[in-house]
Amino acid sequence: MAEPSDRRLGEIESRLHRDDPRFADALAAGRPRRPREYRRTGAWLLLAVALTALGAGITLAHGLLIATGLVLAGTAAELSDPHRGTRAHRGPADPHRGTRGHRGPPGP
Repeated sequence: MAEPSDRRLGEIESRLHRDDPRFADALAAGRPRRPREYRRTGAWLLLAVALTALGAGITLAHGLLIATGLVLAGTAAELSDPHRGTRAHRGPADPHRGTRGHRGPPGP
């Protein structure tokens, strides 16, 4: 029978392989690479496209191109956050919280 620490290490290894198989395979081969949450190549590429669109929109005085550049820049910023999937939702737990049972405007 395996010791509890061996079983725990097996659980960690299986979870790591499930979460990021490329990292787990590279680690097993002795050539570790950065985990998925720290790979931001796509975010940098999107940021470059966003700044190009924003600059072109400003140069051409084209509002839709400026808006596209700003939206893409925001998306790139979101993609560059390494903890974007681990944060909990910050909205109210109950959408009716604070209404105190109020069902509409008072009657005449």
